[in-house]
Amino acid sequence: MTHSDKDEPQFFLTAPAPCPYLAEHWERKVFTYLTGQFAKDKNTVLTQCGFRRSQNIAYRPVCDGCNACVSVRIVVDDFVPDRTMKRIIKKNADLVGEVCGSEATEEQYSLFKNYLGVRHAGGGMSDMTFQDYRMMVEDTEVETSLIEYRRKLSGDANKKNNFSLVAAALTDKVDDGLSMVYSFYSPFEKHASLGVFMILDHIRKARQLGLPYIYLGYWVKGSPKMDYKSRYRPQEHLTSSGWTLTKE
Repeated sequence: MTHSDKDEPQFFLTAPAPCPYLAEHWERKVFTYLTGQFAKDKNTVLTQCGFRRSQNIAYRPVCDGCNACVSVRIVVDDFVPDRTMKRIIKKNADLVGEVCGSEATEEQYSLFKNYLGVRHAGGGMSDMTFQDYRMMVEDTEVETSLIEYRRKLSGDANKKNNFSLVAAALTDKVDDGLSMVYSFYSPFEKHASLGVFMILDHIRKARQLGLPYIYLGYWVKGSPKMDYKSRYRPQEHLTSSGWTLTKE
């Protein structure tokens, strides 16, 4: 593939801001734009280099004196669910997952707001309007989709309005895997472990597509928000020597 110099990504650096994961730390990010004819290819390469996507921007932390944020990906073919995960899969056997493209709906937004209001009240995303949510989902030139998970209600199972939307995941498809950009779910179904179920279902989908990895974003040792990511093994961490199987 050849392309002109204007297609080469330009990188920019953010100003320092309070770290959302570690108290009394400050973060900076390097970022670039995922636009143009080769946006999809750039997204694959940058994902493999530890970047994450937000709308049409790819970013990664470059914090002074700190490298706590570690990029994580699950090795799909070698993954075996533990007993708890198997129970979660069985518990959600009635869920129906549908790939819906990258189109925002009011129904998704309502679920999104409920999730933020209970799980992340006062967080940076809690005041997002529907237009903000729509931009998060639709403002991109890469290969992405929203996967909706619905639970059957009483009545005719063939009618969509007899299925309740309980979870959704904004997911990018890159050359070697699925990258889970953002997921949210009903905070009123705590017993269902919907966050765990969505990751397990993405592993299943990746196997069906012949993709070797699930990209989970960053893991931060010592951050309670990130502890759940270490459960999915085997997994690789991006180090100075490249992607490496980890025992952590």
